[in-house]
Amino acid sequence: MTLASLSPQAALPSPSTAVWQLGPVPIRAYALCIIAGIVLACWVTERRLRQRGVAPGAVLDIAVWAVPAGIIGARIYHVVTSPEKYFGAGGDPMKAFAIWEGGLGIWGAVAGGAVGAWIAARQLGIPLSVVADALAPGLPLAQAVGRLGNWFNNELFGGRTTLPWGLEIHRMDPDNPGHALRDDAGQPILEPGLYQPTFLYELLWNLGVVALVLLLDRRLKLGRGRAFALYVMGYTAGRFWIELMRTDEANQILGVRLNVWTAALVFLGALIYFVRVRGPRDYLIPIGPAATTPPPTSDLSQVDLSARETPTRAAAPEGYRVVSEEQYAAWQDTGVVPPATDDDSRPDDGEPSGDAAAADLTSSDDESADDPSTARSDRADATGARPADRDS
Repeated sequence: MTLASLSPQAALPSPSTAVWQLGPVPIRAYALCIIAGIVLACWVTERRLRQRGVAPGAVLDIAVWAVPAGIIGARIYHVVTSPEKYFGAGGDPMKAFAIWEGGLGIWGAVAGGAVGAWIAARQLGIPLSVVADALAPGLPLAQAVGRLGNWFNNELFGGRTTLPWGLEIHRMDPDNPGHALRDDAGQPILEPGLYQPTFLYELLWNLGVVALVLLLDRRLKLGRGRAFALYVMGYTAGRFWIELMRTDEANQILGVRLNVWTAALVFLGALIYFVRVRGPRDYLIPIGPAATTPPPTSDLSQVDLSARETPTRAAAPEGYRVVSEEQYAAWQDTGVVPPATDDDSRPDDGEPSGDAAAADLTSSDDESADDPSTARSDRADATGARPADRDS
C-alpha cells in the first residue's frame, strides 16, 4: 500500500509533473504560468493606457524594461530573505539563478518592475502614475495566473486539513526537479493527509482584487496612482492572512513570518498614500506629429488602394500633455488641442510638458479647426489609433 491510498477521495489533486521535455528543451509549467500572466497584464494595461490617450503599443515599450527588472527584483528579494537555501550549510550559490524551480518574491517584483516602468515612462513622456493606475487590475490578474505555477510545483501549501477541498501534495524528487518521487510500482508518492491550498486562496483573492479595482476605479475615477494603491491594499490584506496559514520554511521576526510583517507595512504605506493623495484622473494628448499620411477622404475615387494593402505604422508621439477629462473629451470630439496653461506639467518628474511643442501642434490644427470631422480624423491618425472608450 502506498501513501497515496491513505488520502480520502474528496480532495484537490496536484500534478505529479511540472516539467516536460520537448526534445532537449525543458518546458516548465511555472515559467508558462508566469509568461501567461505577463501577457494578460500587458493586454489589460494596453487597453487602459489607450483609454487615457496613450498611443498604441506603448505597453510593449514599458514591458521591455519592467518585466526583466521585475523578475530580477523578485529573485533578489527571494534570495536575500532566504539566503540559507543558497549560501548556508549545504546550499548551492548557483541555485540562486534557477528561477524555474520557483522562488520569486512579489515584493521584489513590484519594486523592480516599478523601477523599470519609471525608466520606460520617462523615455515615452508618460507620467508614472498613469502607467501605475493602468496596470493596477492587470498585476493581480497576472499574479493569479502565476499561482498556478505553484500548484504544478507542489509548493506554497498550508497546514493539514480535513476540508473537502484539501490539497494532495506529492513528494517531489530533489534529484529530478519538477517530478514526483515514485514507488516500486511506478506510482507518484503522496504526502500523508491533505493540506490547505493556500496558493488557491491567493489566486481567488487576487481575482477579487481585480474586480475591486475595476469597480471602484469606474465609480470614483481614481487617478494620481490611487488605483495602484488600492491594488496594493487589497493584495496585502489577503496576503497577510494567507501567509499566516503557510507551513513552508521561512525566516521569522519575533516568531512571525517575514512576509507577514512586509504585508502589514506595505498595506500601511499604501493606505497612507491613498488617503493623502488627491486629484482627478489624468488624461494625455500626444505632442508632435506622429504620422505624415493624411486620412482618406470620403470620395471613393480618391482612395489609394495600394496604401491600404501596405499600411505604414505611425511613428510614436514625441511626448504627451497632461489634461483633464473634460479637455480630453473635447479633444476627442473636435480634434482641437486645448490651449496650454501655466499648470500644464508632468507631475511625476517635474519636467515641463512641452508647451512649445504643444503650441506647434495647436497651430498645425488651425486650418482644420473649421472642420471638426476632418480635425478628429487628423488627430486619430496622428496618434496611430482612433480614440478609445474612457472606462474599461
